[in-house]
Formats: sequence, C-alpha cells, structure tokens
Amino acid sequence: MALPALVCTLVLILVLCRETVLAMAAIWLRSDTYAHGFIVPPIALWLIWRKRSSIAVLAPGHSYLAVALFAGAGCAWLLGELSAANVVSQFALTFMLVLAVPAVLGWEVARAVTFPLLFLFFAVPFGDFAMPKLMDWTAQVTILGLRLSGIPVHAEGLRFVIPTGSWSVVEACSGVRYLIASVTVGTLFAYLTYHSARRRAIFICVSVAVPIVANWARAYMIVMLGHLSGNKLAVGVDHLVYGWVFFGIVIMAMFWIGARWREDELPAAAPTPQPTTGVAARSYSLGAAVATVLVAAVWPLAQWQLEHHVAPPVSQLAPLGPIHGWQTVPGGNDDWRPKFENPAASRQEAFERDGRVVGVFLAYYRNQDQQHKLVSSANVLVSNDDPVWTRTAAGTRDLEFNQQVVRIREAELRALDGGRLVVWQWYWVNGQWTSSDFVAKVYTALSRLTGKGDDSAVIILHIAQNQAREGGAVLEDFVRAAGPAIDTSLRQTMAGR
Repeated sequence: MALPALVCTLVLILVLCRETVLAMAAIWLRSDTYAHGFIVPPIALWLIWRKRSSIAVLAPGHSYLAVALFAGAGCAWLLGELSAANVVSQFALTFMLVLAVPAVLGWEVARAVTFPLLFLFFAVPFGDFAMPKLMDWTAQVTILGLRLSGIPVHAEGLRFVIPTGSWSVVEACSGVRYLIASVTVGTLFAYLTYHSARRRAIFICVSVAVPIVANWARAYMIVMLGHLSGNKLAVGVDHLVYGWVFFGIVIMAMFWIGARWREDELPAAAPTPQPTTGVAARSYSLGAAVATVLVAAVWPLAQWQLEHHVAPPVSQLAPLGPIHGWQTVPGGNDDWRPKFENPAASRQEAFERDGRVVGVFLAYYRNQDQQHKLVSSANVLVSNDDPVWTRTAAGTRDLEFNQQVVRIREAELRALDGGRLVVWQWYWVNGQWTSSDFVAKVYTALSRLTGKGDDSAVIILHIAQNQAREGGAVLEDFVRAAGPAIDTSLRQTMAGR
C-alpha cells in the first residue's frame, strides 16, 4: 500500500503545481544549458532501482515532521509564485517532492535513497546568476594571456581589440554551460565511482574547478587561433564547435584520471527483513499521504485566491510634473534605452540645467507573471548582443533622498562611437525603494500577501560621462530634486486602479 500511496501523492503534487512543472519543462526545451533536466528524473529513478533489494526489506513508516517541513516548502512555493521568482518556485516544488518520501514512507526509507532524491535538484534550471561573473573572469584571463603572449590589447569591459580584430565575451563564452554539465555529470560519477565522502567531495570540487579553467583556456586558444590565422579559423560558429570539442576532451580526461582512484563496490551484506507493518501502521502511512496532499492543495488555492482580484491594467504613467531647477528637453533623449521587457507602461524623458542633460527612464509593472515582471534576467541596462553599447564598469553608492538612504546601482556604458554614459538604477515596489533584486522580490511577495497588489517600477537615470565629471554631483542633485516628483508619479499611477 505504501508505494501506490507515494506515487499518487507525487502525481497529485505535480498536478497541483503543474504551472511550475511546465515552466521548468519549457526552459529545458528551449535552453541547451538546461536540456539535461529531461534526463535527471529518469536517472534518479534508475539510482533508486539499483537499491531496490535493500529498500524492499525496509518497513514503510510515516513522518508528520516531514509533513510540517513540506508545508514550509509549500509556503516558499507560494512566495515564489507571488513574486514571479521562477527559481524559488522550482526549488520549493523539488523540496516538496523530496519531502513527500519521508512523509509517506518514513525517514529510514528516505535515508536509503538520499542521493537519488537530492539529485533531483539538478533538474532545476539554476546557474544563470553566475554568468556575469564568469564572463568577467573569462575576459580578464583571456586579456592577460594575450598580453603575456606579447599581443597588445585595448580592453574595455567585455570587449577588447587586438591588431587583427575585435573580440567580445558574450553569454556563450561564459562557460556556464560547461560548468553546469560538468557538475551534474561529475556528481553522478562521484556517487557511482567512490564510496568515501572525502573522495566524492574532492571529485565534485574538481568538477567545479576544471570547466572554469578549461573555459579560460578555450577562450584564449580561440582568440589565438583567430589571430594567427588572420581570422580564418575559430571565427563565427567555428569557435563554438572548437569549444565543445575541447571541453569534451578535458572532461573525458577528468573522468579517466578520476577512475584511477575508483573504489570498487563492497559486497552488500545480506539484508535483514524488518517486521511487517500491521494494519494500523499502514493506515498511518495512508493518513500521512492524505495529509501531504491536503497541505499541497492549500498553496495553489491560496495563490488562486490572491490572484482572483486582478487590478485593472495601466494605460500610462502619471506625469512627473515640474522638477525644481530643471527644464524638460523637447523630444526627450532617445540615444540609449534600457532593455526592460513587457512593462505595463513606460516613459523616457530628459531634463536640462546649465547645459547638462539628465535622461530619465521609468518602466511600470502591474499584475506580474512569468512574461511580465520587473526583476528578470532579461531586464538589463545593456544586453550582451547590443550592437552599439557595452557596460564597462559597475558598482553601488548610497544616496539620501525622500528622508531615507537608498543604495543604488551605478554603471558606466560605452558606445562604439566613443560616447559614454553614467547610469544609476533602483526599484520602487509599492512605495518601497531598493536596488536589490532579492529585496524587490520579497517586497513584491509581501505586498501581494497583504492584498496591496504588485505595483512596481524601475527608475533609471543617465548622463553623459563628461557632463557628470564637470558637474560633480549633477546626478545626485537631480535625484534630490526629482525624487519626490518620481515618487508622486508612481504613487498616483498605483492609486489609479
């Protein structure tokens, strides 16, 4: 009775959270980086099947502590859905599936299949957060290698120029695909090849370090091939093909070396059958399964209730009105526009004082979902494939306005024609200011939980770099003058529900 009860519980959880499941499958389907997600569940089932003889003799139990932990995972899933944070919902759903096992079968059975259950987390599309840092490292190491090779390099951010041409480190060059693939396969290899925790941990650490270093070597090799061949080799699609061939050789070598220290599987001791559970114990397991399903159903119901009342769409942002000491520039400033996708409403204006022009971009979001949300990896100042602009520097600074201190993001952008911009960015979430993606998500979830909606906006200011230097604190002065007007505009837009 225990196994059918568990299967039914898992199926019902997947049905109740089907939107999250479909979102994960959609990412597996469209992204080569996460395509391995399709084979993770079958591998986990195969790993459990390998241990079937030792599992079969265990007496199924139940755990209401696991049901309580399951409820916490369900709450995290709800918060992820309310804040449109895919990764939170997907990790929470995986936790729910994992915790369903001890809830219905007991902790002893769950301990016997700990690794297969934990391996399920590799199905979650997670790792894009590391892409910017990996790209920075790849660019820095490649430029250093070129200079050590005697090749002069002019570098700005992720773009660099050598005598035979210009190069740029884009998303495909970050090595995040290599890293995720190596860690997933390396973890499985370590589990199947070694038995001591120490050797497994060492090999997993190696599977993290090797693809990062290999990607640096790949990037340097490709640029050198292009340079030495007069850009006849390793350009266009070729450099991706060469990269995967090189990566395949490196990973195969890593596994070959790792196999030299393999630990042969010890003869399994004859399993000792446990006493058969009685009718009362079986009924408790069924009760735990029912409780788990009921708890799982609470969160989609709560989500439906919170999303039942949808605010009317936003047609346009309320006007900013006059800003003391600054004049509106007719025609605005369209030289550069941030890449923020699918806002409910947006506005781009420019203001001038003493010959200095500050551009203002506002993007407003309401009734956020997976396609229309404020905080997203697709919403950036400059995309990596932008043909004109590139980011050359980034940081943060603290500003005081509207009687509060706000930490904002600061970036420097450069155009192909040599133009430069200093850009400041932060978020407004239902009256709260922050520049943190995480805090913005938390504010959004809490706002929706309290029935206040999810009205949010991004505020981006920019000024030509030479003007910012000449004016000293031009942007800071503008923020102090325009802060109340921006806040009033956003609050008026929110009030017009």
